[in-house]
Amino acid sequence: MNDKRYWFPAKRYGWGWGFPVAWQGWLVLAAYVALLAAGRYLFPPSQSKLGFILYVVLLSVALCGVCYAKGEPPKWRWGGR
Repeated sequence: MNDKRYWFPAKRYGWGWGFPVAWQGWLVLAAYVALLAAGRYLFPPSQSKLGFILYVVLLSVALCGVCYAKGEPPKWRWGGR
Protein backbone atom coordinates (compact mmCIF):
# COMPACT_ATOMS: atom_id res chain seq x y z
CA MET A 1 0.00 0.00 0.00
CA ASN A 2 1.64 3.22 -1.18
CA ASP A 3 -0.90 5.82 -0.01
CA LYS A 4 1.29 8.85 0.68
CA ARG A 5 -0.61 11.72 2.26
CA TYR A 6 1.30 14.99 2.55
CA TRP A 7 1.21 17.09 5.71
CA PHE A 8 2.30 20.24 3.88
CA PRO A 9 1.09 21.02 0.33
CA ALA A 10 3.28 22.87 -2.14
CA LYS A 11 2.62 26.58 -2.55
CA ARG A 12 0.69 27.51 -5.65
CA TYR A 13 3.11 30.30 -6.55
CA GLY A 14 6.81 30.24 -5.81
CA TRP A 15 8.91 27.64 -4.04
CA GLY A 16 8.13 25.97 -0.73
CA TRP A 17 5.18 24.78 1.27
CA GLY A 18 1.89 26.26 2.40
CA PHE A 19 -0.10 25.80 5.59
CA PRO A 20 -0.59 22.22 6.82
CA VAL A 21 -3.46 20.07 5.56
CA ALA A 22 -3.14 17.25 8.13
CA TRP A 23 -3.36 17.33 11.90
CA GLN A 24 0.23 16.14 12.13
CA GLY A 25 1.38 19.19 10.19
CA TRP A 26 -0.61 21.50 12.46
CA LEU A 27 0.99 19.80 15.48
CA VAL A 28 4.47 20.37 14.03
CA LEU A 29 3.68 24.01 13.28
CA ALA A 30 2.23 24.56 16.78
CA ALA A 31 5.33 22.97 18.35
CA TYR A 32 7.54 25.25 16.24
CA VAL A 33 5.69 28.37 17.39
CA ALA A 34 5.68 27.20 21.03
CA LEU A 35 9.41 26.46 20.92
CA LEU A 36 10.06 29.88 19.37
CA ALA A 37 8.15 31.50 22.22
CA ALA A 38 10.04 29.42 24.78
CA GLY A 39 13.32 30.42 23.16
CA ARG A 40 12.65 34.02 24.06
CA TYR A 41 12.91 33.02 27.72
CA LEU A 42 15.64 30.39 27.33
CA PHE A 43 17.91 32.70 25.33
CA PRO A 44 16.79 36.28 26.03
CA PRO A 45 17.74 38.34 22.95
CA SER A 46 18.78 41.26 25.17
CA GLN A 47 21.40 39.07 26.87
CA SER A 48 22.42 36.58 24.18
CA LYS A 49 21.65 37.70 20.64
CA LEU A 50 23.85 35.06 19.05
CA GLY A 51 22.35 32.28 21.17
CA PHE A 52 18.83 33.34 20.28
CA ILE A 53 19.64 33.63 16.57
CA LEU A 54 21.26 30.17 16.54
CA TYR A 55 18.24 28.74 18.36
CA VAL A 56 15.82 30.22 15.80
CA VAL A 57 17.97 29.05 12.88
CA LEU A 58 18.16 25.50 14.25
CA LEU A 59 14.40 25.36 14.84
CA SER A 60 13.74 26.71 11.33
CA VAL A 61 16.09 24.17 9.75
CA ALA A 62 14.30 21.41 11.66
CA LEU A 63 10.91 22.70 10.45
CA CYS A 64 12.15 22.80 6.85
CA GLY A 65 13.43 19.25 7.27
CA VAL A 66 10.00 18.04 8.40
CA CYS A 67 8.35 19.94 5.55
CA TYR A 68 10.77 18.39 3.07
CA ALA A 69 10.19 14.88 4.46
CA LYS A 70 6.41 15.11 4.86
CA GLY A 71 5.44 17.68 2.25
CA GLU A 72 4.98 17.70 -1.50
CA PRO A 73 8.27 17.80 -3.38
CA PRO A 74 9.37 21.43 -3.66
CA LYS A 75 9.81 23.07 -7.03
CA TRP A 76 9.10 26.47 -8.49
CA ARG A 77 5.42 26.87 -9.35
CA TRP A 78 3.74 29.54 -11.46
CA GLY A 79 0.14 28.82 -10.41
CA GLY A 80 -2.31 26.60 -12.22
CA ARG A 81 -2.51 22.88 -11.64
